[in-house]
Amino acid sequence: MVNNVHELRPKAADSEKITINLGYVDLGHIDLLVQEGFYSNRTDFIRTAIRNQLDRHNDAVTKSVARHQLDLGLRHYSRQDLEAVQAAGEVLHIQVLGLASIADDVTPELARQTIASLHVLGALHASPTVKEALKNRMR
Repeated sequence: MVNNVHELRPKAADSEKITINLGYVDLGHIDLLVQEGFYSNRTDFIRTAIRNQLDRHNDAVTKSVARHQLDLGLRHYSRQDLEAVQAAGEVLHIQVLGLASIADDVTPELARQTIASLHVLGALHASPTVKEALKNRMR
């Protein structure tokens, strides 16, 4: 029998887990709304509340993204991307609102040589050694 097992590349998470502390009364109000069927669970309520606030401040966020010249969304930097920057004798000033990821095969040396500054509002996915190599370039 032929074994048709293929190793899949791990999928990047499409969300980041956060922890919040709420007072008992606020938590009780949320539980009541869940119990009454307004929301499917606490997470559904919290996500909805966050989205409502983001919608409410959408104009300010849009202007701020433009003013700070942030890349919006997901931005991945492969080893080949950074080697091309290095070959051109340039450096990157990475500014991302969303998710910035640096490939696992990027060495700390290559990251230091090609990334002059790193400003991520959201999440940064990179190896611990690359994060350590860039820690003094992050704001």
